[in-house]
Amino acid sequence: MKELNRYHPLTIVFDMWKTAKNSFFAIFYLYILNFSSDSTFIYYARIVFWIFIGITFITIFIKWYTNKYTVNETSFNLFHGIFKKTKQTIPFSKIQNVNRHTSLFHRLFNVTSIHFETGTAEDSSVKFSVIKRTAADQLEEYIAEKGEGTGSTISFEELDSNGRSDLDSRKTVHFQPGRKDIVKASFTSLSFLVLIPILGSIYSKINQVLDLEKRAEGYLSYLLDAWWMIVVLVLVFGCLSLLIGMAWTFLKYGKYEISSDGERIYIKKGVMETTEFSILKSRVQAVEVTQSFMKRLLGLAEVKLTSSGSFSGGEELEVNTLYPFLPLNRAYDLITELLPTYEVASHLYSLPKKSLGIRLLKPSWFWVMATGALFYFHPVFFQMEMTWLILSILLLTLIVFGRILDYYHTGYLVKGRFIQFRKGGFTTTTFLSRRDKIIEVGVSSNLIQQFLGLATVTTVNRAKPVYHNTLTDVPVNFSTLFYSWYMEREKEVEHE
Repeated sequence: MKELNRYHPLTIVFDMWKTAKNSFFAIFYLYILNFSSDSTFIYYARIVFWIFIGITFITIFIKWYTNKYTVNETSFNLFHGIFKKTKQTIPFSKIQNVNRHTSLFHRLFNVTSIHFETGTAEDSSVKFSVIKRTAADQLEEYIAEKGEGTGSTISFEELDSNGRSDLDSRKTVHFQPGRKDIVKASFTSLSFLVLIPILGSIYSKINQVLDLEKRAEGYLSYLLDAWWMIVVLVLVFGCLSLLIGMAWTFLKYGKYEISSDGERIYIKKGVMETTEFSILKSRVQAVEVTQSFMKRLLGLAEVKLTSSGSFSGGEELEVNTLYPFLPLNRAYDLITELLPTYEVASHLYSLPKKSLGIRLLKPSWFWVMATGALFYFHPVFFQMEMTWLILSILLLTLIVFGRILDYYHTGYLVKGRFIQFRKGGFTTTTFLSRRDKIIEVGVSSNLIQQFLGLATVTTVNRAKPVYHNTLTDVPVNFSTLFYSWYMEREKEVEHE
């Protein structure tokens, strides 16, 4: 057997650092909020806390000492366990997504983390929490090449610094945000509002010391008399908020890059902490284009890829999302550039007028419950006794307006082996997929739909979790066409 490799020694420090971060609130509660407490509970809680930390640190070291791996020409071989040894083999052919994340900790030691994900069981993945950057580069290229030209076990100590050059040379860069994109992104994400809670927190702390609430009336009277000062403060506050929002957005999206080669799509982002993600084009099951109300006003859109592999890393990574603030036209062009086998139609068929009627007549249980709550609590604003009724009418108007928008935004199209849905009221979503990527379809019709000649169609794509997409109140003749269209999939599967 080839010599087994241990993970990078800094893995121990990294895991201890994560444990310390996760223990922040416990430390804050036990040693800051209860600094001078003589409580018996706090005393024993501190003892239990340090016992837990000690056991965790020992476990981290034992885990690093016993967990080993090898990388041969076809697969990863993982060995773990203390008393019971377990071997796990993960072939390169099963790897679908590659996720790299470089935090401030990694930057400090000139290392990174890399995660190879599969589309099978959740534990069928390979993660290096700490690894040399050159080793990660070489390993990613090695797996992309599926081990061709090596035929021997890899030892990371033998990797050179030229591992990533060949991989980068094959990439085509499709999108990098400019200054205008950053400004639009800061408005759309509302990141400039981050200053409000910060100022609120500062005011709260100062108020505890200076007791500003007693002086508030005097300050307010003075400010109202000096109207020009109010204007200046508003302008200063607005400019400061905008600058902070732009800086916040730049740190998160400033160095965004979307590129691709013949096999994979690559996404890279982050300034202080960087994230790199790649996905096999052949594993993309569907594409989703989403526009919120604010993004619609600014002509922006967000493109998401639905993959049969698992996406990891948490919400902060958003690894299955292309740049969330793409110009709409560029978003559609980018889909065809990254996925040449996909087609995006500009014109979709609209719903019949009777679909609007069934939408408007459908009861809104949310409005019923909200109206009941308003009537029960009977809120009064500006000395208006009928406040609850006005709020109920406004809510009903908003719901009806949203349903009208949903009717006009909804569209559908089946063309060749492609399908495209669009739906939504204040937020619209466009769904694109290929027939061979859809694993199941459904057609249903309730009594009212049957009377009006309408139906509901559903598609199911392989993903984690399984991805369902439903379009309601389409003409019944389209549902028949839709089902016949999907039946043609059997011919395509036979040729695969």
